[in-house]
Amino acid sequence: MSGFGEYDNFDALGLAALVSSGQVKAEELLDEAITRCERVNGVLNAIVHRHDEEARRDLERLPPGAPFAGVPFLLKNLGIALRDTVTSCGSRAFANDIADHNSTLVTRYRSAGLIMFGKTNTPELGLMPVTEPTLHGPTRNPWDLGRTPGGSSGGAAAAVAAGIVPMAHASDGGGSIRIPAACTGLVGFKPSRGRMPSGPNQGEGWAGLSVHHALTRSVRDSAALLDACAGPEPGDPYAAPAQRGSFQQALAHAPRRLRIALGTHKWGYGDYTSAQREQLHATAAVLTELGHEVEEAMPAFDFEQLAHAMYSVMAVQTASELQRRADTLGCAPEELPLEEHTRRLFSAGSAISATRYADAIHCQQLAGRALGAFHLDYDVILAPTLCSDTPPELGALQQLDGDTYAQRLADFIGDTAVFNQTGQPSLSLPVTWAPDGRPAGMMFSAAYGEDALLLRLARQLELARPWWSKRPPVHAGLQQ
Repeated sequence: MSGFGEYDNFDALGLAALVSSGQVKAEELLDEAITRCERVNGVLNAIVHRHDEEARRDLERLPPGAPFAGVPFLLKNLGIALRDTVTSCGSRAFANDIADHNSTLVTRYRSAGLIMFGKTNTPELGLMPVTEPTLHGPTRNPWDLGRTPGGSSGGAAAAVAAGIVPMAHASDGGGSIRIPAACTGLVGFKPSRGRMPSGPNQGEGWAGLSVHHALTRSVRDSAALLDACAGPEPGDPYAAPAQRGSFQQALAHAPRRLRIALGTHKWGYGDYTSAQREQLHATAAVLTELGHEVEEAMPAFDFEQLAHAMYSVMAVQTASELQRRADTLGCAPEELPLEEHTRRLFSAGSAISATRYADAIHCQQLAGRALGAFHLDYDVILAPTLCSDTPPELGALQQLDGDTYAQRLADFIGDTAVFNQTGQPSLSLPVTWAPDGRPAGMMFSAAYGEDALLLRLARQLELARPWWSKRPPVHAGLQQ
């Protein structure tokens, strides 16, 4: 089948414009994406379920005038339903879970013209920041095949970074969009809590920690996808403040002079390497050149309490999900085929009292209050997304006891989870790069509801320090 050889020169909006003008057929784009998948996925293991037939049927009913009409797209293999297909959640317990409906987000993706032809790899139930499930095997980083692309949206990140698709669905409950973005040199935007739909059969993900969006190569794709898919649906428990105008149109104007707080030390355990601090200060210098005011400042709160709260919420929510799955299958939760770390989390979550769970929610809400007050003085908080610009080797976080795992985790990721707990928008950008050419993602976070401000700043940085031409060694457009 013929494809489209200039595929790499365009982001998702650019490809859609070619289809709209008749310069390229949507069928050619899908053929190209499938060819690219078959060219590199055997090495990367980024895509674990294929839906080629469903995708070709979608080609026959492209909505006229849709912003992404004909653009190939991938769903994350977690937290989303595409009718008559499996979402296995990286778990043997869900290996045969076939959806009998579409998620609201899938319906909106279709209305936006996206062509969904597969699902990307994720760790079991999205519980780890690396993508190495027993069910599907590990996903490899196209920048270094011996290392992880991060998680839990690791398959999505590998697929976009390797040029299979220009953007892919992702979700973030503790950093699962931003961590893979930093590992692979992509734009990873986590919207404000309540910005994206999670229905029809879920009110919120992980008690509001988890939100859906995407990994992209360009800032404007991330903004335009928000325009196409964001907004409340009937029965939502809450919604983010409505956006005035479109997110994409907001990119047309540079942000006003911003006050940016620089975080040079982690709130949590571990700390940034000297290399990451150098990249942080290099990013601060770029921001100063752009006219923003940058100074070292961070809000203070009891991070240890916040970390315990995060663990309690994750554990209880995981135990609840697995109990529901066991009820569906007609077995005891102990009989589910789970990975050991998932089983430990289930046991912990089952033992947490209602009082302790309520205390965890209260603790997170107080952190939101503290950061809300901080943002009265500072528009944006800047810190490294990761502690090191070198992602862990494959297997480095597997089969570890609790204390050793916690230490390795602290040495890998930055304070991404705090902004899930407070509900704020947060994104990772590949503004600076390590001397050896590896991505070195920086994390920018704004006050709740200030998604447009954050995207506007991201676009300004994209123009000042463009990353479009960066390609990993394993790339579908380079592998012939």
